[in-house]
Amino acid sequence: MLELGKKARDKITGFEGIITGHCKHLYGCDTYCLVPTVDKDGKTQDAHWFDEGRIEIIDEGVNPESVRAEKNGAGETPQDTKNHPQ
Repeated sequence: MLELGKKARDKITGFEGIITGHCKHLYGCDTYCLVPTVDKDGKTQDAHWFDEGRIEIIDEGVNPESVRAEKNGAGETPQDTKNHPQ
């Protein structure tokens, strides 16, 4: 299992972001949500989900404790859930 908070890259597309979510599917596939940094204009970009085998860790990223909110879910943004597998 990959650690939340690590900076990672999708091996196929090169998409990079911080791992903010993990989903364990009934049929055995684990997927992870990568949230990218803002674009050159400072706008947020959409997060995307990738199968575990496609992801490589490229940096330490952020410590999950350093971004934890007082209430669970309080820091969730629309980008965190927009492309989540149903």
